[in-house]
Amino acid sequence: MRLQNTLTGALEELVPVTPGRIGLYVCGVTPYDSAHVGHAMSLMVYDVLVRYLRWRGNPAGGHEVTFVSNYTDVDDKLIDRAAQQERDPLELANANIEQWEQEQQALGLTLPDVRPRVTQEIDNIIGMIEEIVTNGIAYVTAGGDVYYRVREKADYGKLSHRNIDDLRSGTRFEPGETKEFALDFALWKAQKPGEPAWESPWGKGRPGWHIECSAMARRYLGDRFDIHGGGVDLIFPHHENEIAQAEAATHAPGHAFANIWMHNGMVQRDGEKMSKSLGNVVNVAEALERWSPDAIRMYVLSSKYRQPNNLTDEAMAAAVSGIERLTAALRPGDGGKPSSIDARATRERFIEAMEDDLGTPQALAALFDLARAINRGRDADEDIEVAQATLRLLAGVLGLTLVERAADEASARLDPVPFAKLASRLNVVCSGKDVASTIDALLERRVAARTEKDWALADTIRTELDALGVTLEDGAGGTRWSVRR
Repeated sequence: MRLQNTLTGALEELVPVTPGRIGLYVCGVTPYDSAHVGHAMSLMVYDVLVRYLRWRGNPAGGHEVTFVSNYTDVDDKLIDRAAQQERDPLELANANIEQWEQEQQALGLTLPDVRPRVTQEIDNIIGMIEEIVTNGIAYVTAGGDVYYRVREKADYGKLSHRNIDDLRSGTRFEPGETKEFALDFALWKAQKPGEPAWESPWGKGRPGWHIECSAMARRYLGDRFDIHGGGVDLIFPHHENEIAQAEAATHAPGHAFANIWMHNGMVQRDGEKMSKSLGNVVNVAEALERWSPDAIRMYVLSSKYRQPNNLTDEAMAAAVSGIERLTAALRPGDGGKPSSIDARATRERFIEAMEDDLGTPQALAALFDLARAINRGRDADEDIEVAQATLRLLAGVLGLTLVERAADEASARLDPVPFAKLASRLNVVCSGKDVASTIDALLERRVAARTEKDWALADTIRTELDALGVTLEDGAGGTRWSVRR
């Protein structure tokens, strides 16, 4: 498998540090607020990577993957938000973490094997800072802050491909009173009034932002591991500083901590960056109310993971339609003729796409081609079971369930009144008062009309239902209906 390595700017073969095993670290959320779709869509990229790496059908025969993703449960943003709400920062963090983990399960995300929290890793973090100070690459101020001395690292900027002078002029960093240099960053922050704090060799305080991931990744994955992931917004300064810290602590210059640095693009809303100031942030709870987990996943996987994603209603409608197309291909067939479908070729296309820098758009294209072949095979009375099993298997590697929602769930948002009026006008008797029962009764009347060759009535029922947001699809196994979003 080849992945784009941000560090080298090249596609590189994934060669495990330990054969058969993969260590993956992905930067997690700072739980100062509810998670938004950007968090969900970023994690879906690594969810699919983990699923594929673990899949026994990949060319390596499946890897043993240790997936680590952290929670930054003490941070400036978290402390400020808690103060605004007059809440304890740790209590606020715990509440948002609990909500996010429930949402991850609702989204069908692969939960990390290890989910460390900064507040539970303080001793580990302090230990790493002590190493860096001992090695002369950090300094302690009179006030109890500890800073990383950036000018001690000759190749600082190698991940973002910029040198120190460029970074200094291209950012808004300003020297603090106790800093030696503008780009020096905090490893340990001395306690301020009202902030959470822990004892350390330098006095009470808390970790800086960047040191936590270096310390936790090293603890759970070792001095050198396979893949470090996160959004492109983390390349600088966060991931740049992670490398600097790790190399300063281990005294292993050049090994860059992780072999491959993998970065996903950011999510926009209608062409603009999602931000609270613009009022266009879509949180996960809102997204799940509007779209199914499969549809959200389809949207994410339809684009290359390294590219920006533009979340629009039109794009989500296309994702919903795509899921419906794949799901429809799994409807049972009753034909017995030999199949003409080459499911093995689809599997080979799928693997080729995934091996090439996690090419999910091309992998999905292979699945859509297979779905079309299955539908043709069903219409030709062929045995389509093997092809359907392949579709289910490969969709599952991408995390797609392709499970049809129950009719009453799909139609729950529809107003029952116009459907009841339509049934009454056509003298159709319904077994129940809900929309699903009414639609089923109308379809039974349509079947009878077609049997009686009353094509006008059959067409009327289709047209009227379509106007009410219900799409009919006729096939060899009968008529299937679905609700348009």
